[in-house]
Amino acid sequence: LKESQIDWKVIISFIPIAFLTYLFHELGHWAFGEMLGNDMTLTLNNSTPKNGCFIHESHALWSAIGGPLFTIIQAGIFLLITGKTKSVFTYSMLFMAVFSRFFSIVFGGINRQDEARIASMLPINHYIMTATVLIILGLIWWKGNRIMELNLKASGYFVVLGVVSMLMVIGVNATIRIR
Repeated sequence: LKESQIDWKVIISFIPIAFLTYLFHELGHWAFGEMLGNDMTLTLNNSTPKNGCFIHESHALWSAIGGPLFTIIQAGIFLLITGKTKSVFTYSMLFMAVFSRFFSIVFGGINRQDEARIASMLPINHYIMTATVLIILGLIWWKGNRIMELNLKASGYFVVLGVVSMLMVIGVNATIRIR
């Protein structure tokens, strides 16, 4: 694990990083909805108007945009910080932002994700919308890997940590919903 710069502190940090990444994404939906005057709820993996309806149809679009936009902002901010600090912890925040969207799209179903909802409200093909978000995030991830001088094997370690962390978030979210 030496070439990946992963030690036990990084492994342990991935759990709160995954939870924060999910919350920050949902905060994007919540913030856009609230800024437009909707009374929004916020949970670990959902943000919707409390009454079930947006004040105006366009508010649903802007709220949907908020999540992926905040995820791109998270990745971008932590790319800048990683460039200055070369810290594996800031790289981990960048990585989880990228990986969370990729993971959700691949394993959660492309048609059930924000990018497909956004595309359905705009005259854009949902594959093009999804590809655009993933390309932007992929370029940020690629640049972060270059800064950290990580090879493919090291990236694989981060993917394993990402999968385990994402499954923990999904498990906690499912447990919360059951109660």
